[in-house]
Amino acid sequence: MLRIHFADNRHAPIWLADERFTIGQDSRNSLVLTEADVSPFHAEIRQDHGQYYLSDCGSPGGTYVNGERVGARFQLRSDDRVRIGGMELLLVDPAKVRPKAAAVARWFLQVIKGEHEGQKYHVTGSMTFGRSVKCELVFSDLELSRRHCEFFLKDDVLEVKDLASANGVFVNQQKVSTAVLQPGDQVRMGSVTLLVIGPRVAAPQAVDEDATVFMRAVDLPASKPLVSTPANKASMANPLRAAATQSHATPVAEARPSPNRLLLGVLALVVAVAGAVAAKTML
Repeated sequence: MLRIHFADNRHAPIWLADERFTIGQDSRNSLVLTEADVSPFHAEIRQDHGQYYLSDCGSPGGTYVNGERVGARFQLRSDDRVRIGGMELLLVDPAKVRPKAAAVARWFLQVIKGEHEGQKYHVTGSMTFGRSVKCELVFSDLELSRRHCEFFLKDDVLEVKDLASANGVFVNQQKVSTAVLQPGDQVRMGSVTLLVIGPRVAAPQAVDEDATVFMRAVDLPASKPLVSTPANKASMANPLRAAATQSHATPVAEARPSPNRLLLGVLALVVAVAGAVAAKTML
């Protein structure tokens, strides 16, 4: 038995236990969807000998299975994705044991300005945007072309492409013909502005193995600047002569006695002379 899961997890899963399961805005449906682009009686699922068949009930917006518009008695299978208006439903057969798939990054387009403001659309595969009822994202804004642009998701990369529209496509106020979208980008077509919601994946930077790596050298103690003198010039010209000159040089500062030493010497001499004179007088 198949079970309906909601892609945005807004409701708990629903078992397709009844022979006839209807979907639409009217309160008499088995599944009531209140989105503006859903018809009162939009689609129905019938169970026939253990098989499930989906039929569109002539809705203007259409019913889509795995990105393709369907008409009457389209056979449903496990893992099919059914889109009605802005709602995406996933069909699951719990009896089938399958390995747990890795989490798939999900992308959404939310209307933040203009018609259907607040509505959020789940992006799957290729989705066209415009005034035509054949578009997956249908808006009645007269500034839009019938097929204005296309959003397409491939390998978790979301892009937008202008389909030769009259008024153009703007991403973050810049007019583009095609662009890779990032979460947080704002896409404007006519008076409608869409906010891009999705995972942000940081691309690793390629490392160039041949690139030169500069490392900080060891800091050396600062040396006093060399004053240019004749002796220094000679040492630079002949290092051996400079070494010999330095070894025989007498420090000038140590050869000259200090003034204090001269004064003490004079005083000692005076005291000695005075002592000699006194001793001679006593004799």
